Amino acid sequence: MTVHWVTGFLDTPAGDAPVSERFWLAVTGTSLSARRGDGAFATLVPPSGDACLRVQVVGDAPARGHLDLHVTDLPADTDRLAALGATVISRADDVVVLRSPAGIVFCLVAWHGERTGPAAPVWPGGHSSLADQLCLDIPGAAYGVEVGFWRAVTGWDHDPMPDCPEFERLFPPGPIPVRLLLQRLDGAGPAGVHVDLACSDVAAEVARHVALGATVVREVPGDWTTLRDPAGREYCVTARAPGP
Repeated sequence: MTVHWVTGFLDTPAGDAPVSERFWLAVTGTSLSARRGDGAFATLVPPSGDACLRVQVVGDAPARGHLDLHVTDLPADTDRLAALGATVISRADDVVVLRSPAGIVFCLVAWHGERTGPAAPVWPGGHSSLADQLCLDIPGAAYGVEVGFWRAVTGWDHDPMPDCPEFERLFPPGPIPVRLLLQRLDGAGPAGVHVDLACSDVAAEVARHVALGATVVREVPGDWTTLRDPAGREYCVTARAPGP
């Protein structure tokens, strides 16, 4: 199978969705598309390029994330994923919901020709940032199998990051702008997905997020800061150069 595009989803319980959506629109400098799917779904539309983030209103807590893989043959690619160890949760004409071997929920959706990543907005003060990475949080006992699964699913270039043994990276081919970071969790989990932003100034970007309603969870000076959005969902601001 060929993954042509990747979209990150911010899944939020209905009561928290309005404030969460306002926060992420401000954080990313995007606008909200028309709602669809009985109002449950919308896209965070960048000023230029194709969208990489969407929002979904869900009925159960907690606020969380998932990813969509955009492909050209849903039935055939679903069968390929099942053969690699994924479990099919539900099927529809335009989306298949699956669970990875470690328990990460993700979707297959049809590719509609997305091919241009969004530009990194420049914020007051001159720094820039971009949500360009999805981190897969993997329980330690399942880590090896899960890394093998995602390497097989994507076929992307693999960076084992020997200096940071709790992480591995998968780099997509152009023009896909969103890469995957695989993180080994201490203990049993839970498995999940969170968003990472690259930025040119971590301190300035974290201060901007806090002013918009985020709270700081932990800091790794010179590297990354983990924050919690107004809905309680964790995400990271990292000291990587934003893309174009």
